[in-house]
Amino acid sequence: MTLFNERENAFEKQFIHNEELRFKAAARRNKLLGLWVAERLGKTGPEAEAYARTVVQADFQEPGDADVLRKIRQDLESAGKAIDEAELRAKVQQLTDRAIAEIKAGS
Repeated sequence: MTLFNERENAFEKQFIHNEELRFKAAARRNKLLGLWVAERLGKTGPEAEAYARTVVQADFQEPGDADVLRKIRQDLESAGKAIDEAELRAKVQQLTDRAIAEIKAGS
């Protein structure tokens, strides 16, 4: 194998690794976001966990975060607990950072 092929394989492996981490971080972030919204909706225990799973599943509807954010906004609005777009975006960023840190820490 040539040096070029070895480098190409290393880049491919790194890309795959980064994509796996990105997927895990998004799923963890969505679960944390679901638990946060569940708390705002007055859900606790198994009901909150079940709601968080629906938020994680919502992410598989379309690429990006729009599907998750739409679900959360609709659920909060339906419960009469509308949320400001800036507050929601800030919470998403905060939980993204937390999810990445948790994955890096191995927890």
